[in-house]
Amino acid sequence: MFSVLSNRKAGQCDGTTRRDFMKAGVLGMGGLALSDLLRARAQATANGQPTRNTSVVWLWLGGGPTHVETFDPKMSAPVEFRSTVGAVQTNVPGIELGGVFPKMARVADKMAFVRSFAHTNSGHGGGTHWVMTGYNYPPADNGQGQVKPGLGSILSRHRGANNPHTGLPTYVRMGGILGDGPSWLGSAYAPFDTAGNARNNMNLQVPMDRLGDRRTLLRTFDTIDRNVDRSGLMQGLDSFERQAFELLQSRAREVFDVSREDPRTLDLYGSSSLARQLLTARRLCESGVGFVTMNYGGWDMHGNIAQSMRATAPALDHAVSAFVTDINQRGLENDILLVISGEFGRTPRVNGSMGRDHWAPLSTLALAGGGLRMGQIVGDSNARAEVPRTAPITPQHLMATVFHVLGIPQGLHYNDQTGRPVPMISSGSVISELA
Repeated sequence: MFSVLSNRKAGQCDGTTRRDFMKAGVLGMGGLALSDLLRARAQATANGQPTRNTSVVWLWLGGGPTHVETFDPKMSAPVEFRSTVGAVQTNVPGIELGGVFPKMARVADKMAFVRSFAHTNSGHGGGTHWVMTGYNYPPADNGQGQVKPGLGSILSRHRGANNPHTGLPTYVRMGGILGDGPSWLGSAYAPFDTAGNARNNMNLQVPMDRLGDRRTLLRTFDTIDRNVDRSGLMQGLDSFERQAFELLQSRAREVFDVSREDPRTLDLYGSSSLARQLLTARRLCESGVGFVTMNYGGWDMHGNIAQSMRATAPALDHAVSAFVTDINQRGLENDILLVISGEFGRTPRVNGSMGRDHWAPLSTLALAGGGLRMGQIVGDSNARAEVPRTAPITPQHLMATVFHVLGIPQGLHYNDQTGRPVPMISSGSVISELA
């Protein structure tokens, strides 16, 4: 028997718990084993409707990124409104980004920037819930949990919780975000959480004196493979126990092991944590994962925003430019959509502390891939980057566009906890300039 860590964490702010695998025994275990979880997910898959094999990587900039210093620098505005870090010209004539994004500027022809994204909740919790689910829920600002399903969980419900060919989860979380859980869709559609125990639980537990280093661990896997083959125990496992054994030992382990990449690809991404997360996300999507979320925080910049941007933006600039270059070099630009968002923008006028405060009336989005039309600005803001000058693009419009990329019907309904059919999208349509 081998086991995986069974340390349950407290519930998250959305009311769900982190996905921890409990224990996986070669002959099965009592209680909730990984094989039991796979049985539940197999039933969920049977109830799903497999669709397009496209994927979304959602990069969340927690804290509320400034729209002015990121993708709408407004250098013609008065000094107290324009970007405090200047602007950089991109490789698309007429498009400028904030001055701390020179690498993204060089791949702007493979990206699209939405400058009229807007809603009306300037609270961290409520704004996040709105963007991640498509629905406003003001009590989230006071710590109340999620009341609508998140996009990844909707996809998991629609496609089935596991990819039928690889066994990998449809929805993977690499960093928690309020509103990214299943709500009343049920725990079968919660994300596989790689940032907490779930990722650790994919490593075989052996006595401490035998761990040594990574090579010892890998040799332990190999020994178990041979021992199982000789003993014939695999023949005694039902399909779900076999799937649990194989998932923990091989495919998932390989997908998460970025050292298997070509050295040139590793050089492209570099060694930063965010870049390696995006590389892992690309590998997951290639292996059948449909939705990956990650959270790169630190954007709640109420003071000295220029200094904060120069400290925080370079890692984002490098990681995103590497990811965009990579998916295009590999011919995946129609198969993987990258979405970069936060809960809201920042006040257009710099405050007395040389920072910017919460501002839901306007923010920006950046997108890449997904078979959408790239190399453009979508929508526009007014002269001082206060509100959309063109028709606002709302979280529901973004949600409809993601549905379009993933092949989810726009009119999809699921029954809530009372049995009432509820539309996943109640307003909004695909962003026409992109589709």
